Amino acid sequence: MSAPSVELVDLSRSFGGVAALDGLDLTVAPGTLTCLLGPSGCGKTTALRIIAGLEHSDRGEVRVGGQDVARVPANKRDMGMVFQSYSLFPNLNALDNVAFGLRMRGWNGARRRTRAGELLELVGLSAHAEKYTHQMSGGQQQRVALARALAVEPRVLLLDEPLSALDAVVRVQLREEIRALQTRLGITTVFVTHDQEEALSISDQVAVMRAGRLEQCAAPAEVYADPATSFVAEFIGTMNRLPGTLSADGATVEVVGRRLKVRDGGSRPGGEVAVLIRPEAVRFEVSETGAATVRQAGFRGPITRVTAVLEDGTEVLSDVPSAGAAELVPGRRADVVLEEAPVLVADR
Repeated sequence: MSAPSVELVDLSRSFGGVAALDGLDLTVAPGTLTCLLGPSGCGKTTALRIIAGLEHSDRGEVRVGGQDVARVPANKRDMGMVFQSYSLFPNLNALDNVAFGLRMRGWNGARRRTRAGELLELVGLSAHAEKYTHQMSGGQQQRVALARALAVEPRVLLLDEPLSALDAVVRVQLREEIRALQTRLGITTVFVTHDQEEALSISDQVAVMRAGRLEQCAAPAEVYADPATSFVAEFIGTMNRLPGTLSADGATVEVVGRRLKVRDGGSRPGGEVAVLIRPEAVRFEVSETGAATVRQAGFRGPITRVTAVLEDGTEVLSDVPSAGAAELVPGRRADVVLEEAPVLVADR
């Protein structure tokens, strides 16, 4: 069976008068991985649970392959779900945990053990089939949970912050394995996370949410390089907030002695604003009369993040090649040079 699309149409849900989702619209193309990304309380987990059928919506549709399943029970939706807490049965070994869903579907013993063994091999745990949960690491338990979700060959795979309980090294390794497995199987996948790096590294598209609404949904590179709103710009990655003065027509802004075009020109009246600029779009040039003073330089392998301070106390971050950062030592004065590209502005 070919992978279906998943569409959320005007999806709304409130709890005690507080809107968790407020008219959410989202499309996940067949066979792709979409990350729902946003701060705590933005509605991303609520959206995932509504897709799974574990929560109901107050309004809107959940379409899978073009069919509205909003009122279809969870056990009839043909979806696999992986939780943050693993949710494995402690009295069952890895093989039997993976086979559990197949037993519920009436598969005979030999057939389900064969299928469960295939899935454990798929996630690299064949040698751990007889182990119980207390005998496995967190990463191994999450692989078992993933194998269990995939064993029933679901049309859609849902993952609710599945890596957040793991240590950093295992988290990076497992997210890459999940992405490789998802690509290999071609399964439509929705992945909830609050980790920006995680979302940018594994997804086909990132859906950035705020207060139950979608701020932007696009490819990772586009969300990072061309954020649709100031919220997305500041939530994704690191962003400088530099004081600037907007022209009367809102088309340009003056910042650290430069005048730059404004991406959303005309949307604001003239006045004081914060100018949003990525550290990689900032360069420091050593000068005795420079407007900034270097405070620190943090080595990060191929790049060094340099922090300088303007006379009004504003911090300016710059990511520079480490090979060219030798002169940027604490106490050195420098000019701030900005990339000549349109910028986003926000309220000061």
